[in-house]
Amino acid sequence: MADYEVYEIPGYTTQSGVTLNLKLAYKTYGTLSAARDNAIVVPTFYGGRHAETEYMLGAGRAIDTSRYFVVVPNMFGNGLSSSPSNTPAPYGRGGFPLIDLYDNVRCQHRLLTEHLGVRRIRLVAGFSMGGMQAYQWGSLHADLVDAIAPICASARISDHNYLFVDSAKGALMLDPDFKDGWYEQPPLRGLLAFGKVYAAWLFSQDFMREKLYRDIGLQTRQDVLKLTQHYFLQNDANDLIAMADAWLNGDISANPVFHGDLAAALGAIQCRAIVMPGTTDQYFPVADNAAEVAQMPKAELRPIPSGWGHGAGFGMAPADNAHIDRALAELLG
Repeated sequence: MADYEVYEIPGYTTQSGVTLNLKLAYKTYGTLSAARDNAIVVPTFYGGRHAETEYMLGAGRAIDTSRYFVVVPNMFGNGLSSSPSNTPAPYGRGGFPLIDLYDNVRCQHRLLTEHLGVRRIRLVAGFSMGGMQAYQWGSLHADLVDAIAPICASARISDHNYLFVDSAKGALMLDPDFKDGWYEQPPLRGLLAFGKVYAAWLFSQDFMREKLYRDIGLQTRQDVLKLTQHYFLQNDANDLIAMADAWLNGDISANPVFHGDLAAALGAIQCRAIVMPGTTDQYFPVADNAAEVAQMPKAELRPIPSGWGHGAGFGMAPADNAHIDRALAELLG
């Protein structure tokens, strides 16, 4: 049996102009207080589902599920919420529309307020694309959210990050078996090529030079490649494309509220924020976050001193986890 619930949103119109019935898969942990004010939201990241976020939760962690009501909404495109792989025609498979992060957060807001009855959100914390959604929550709903913690993320995708994501997406789509998204069997060569492109960027030069992968039981650079490929083989190819398109369009100001004005969107984040880039992250470098934090009224930049690259926020290194937990505990304090 599924270990999650589904919130149905009929007749939703996306920013891209398509109206369809959406299903938002989510899981809750802990109990909502009588005042309905102890909620924490942990959005999922690229290629991940609610189970992959559980490293951030639990007894002894800052996000302690015995104290807080934690809601983990699955991002559209991840195979549990509405995605190319589970949406009926005409919007399934290669016909799936762009559902961007603005759409995700709008639907999550409905889930939290209309369905779950939450009146106050103590924290929105997320890794990677989950962090991009945390920024979006802060800009759109500062009246509801006490604090945000974007981890290895940014408010707007940079040009350099765009080139990386687009190249990985392109490698997958070059497989003749992809068939513009209308394949009958998984395009395995494309999926493996996607993982190969991704592997070099996921970690860092320091990670490879110092062989930090041995800390997680790997022995060679080939093991790092196979780890990354295996992770993405758990996803449908069209689902990876749908999530990549949301990433490529990641911009908290690209919506009817801010009309592309990033400074206004950042300035609207009136809640407290601790922004945590990894010092060796090749996707979301410290300098990009520093420029964003300078425009956020109550934000602090607190880099994660890590050689793990983007993986600093992925829960694999105890020192990185401790750094993040200290910041989250401050925000919840």
